[in-house]
Amino acid sequence: QVQLVESGGGLVQAGGSLRLSCAASGRTFNIHTMGWFRQAPGKEREFVAAIAWSGGSTYYKDSVQGRFTISRDNAKNTVYLQMNSLKPEDTAVYYCAVDASGTYYRSRPWSYDYWGQGTQVTVSS
Repeated sequence: QVQLVESGGGLVQAGGSLRLSCAASGRTFNIHTMGWFRQAPGKEREFVAAIAWSGGSTYYKDSVQGRFTISRDNAKNTVYLQMNSLKPEDTAVYYCAVDASGTYYRSRPWSYDYWGQGTQVTVSS
């Protein structure tokens, strides 16, 4: 129904910046929320940030608020995650996700219907 492709990951030193992009295609008219999650080796997938497609309200994990900024371009069906002041604990595979059903629980992985394949972010100390 919806296909997602992430890009922009890479290797960066602590304190550096990266900008992730996620392009959606398919039945994008059903998008209610787009979010970013991340998963480090041996850990569960965790919420990072989300943005409502209509209105643009944003939501962040507490530990990234003030450092990360989520934004979207509705015309391009693309969501971005600007990551500044990166820390080693930010190292993970970052996944883009789409909620097509309009759930209240934006920080929960099970609220999302479609997922990208992920892009690796590695922050060295």
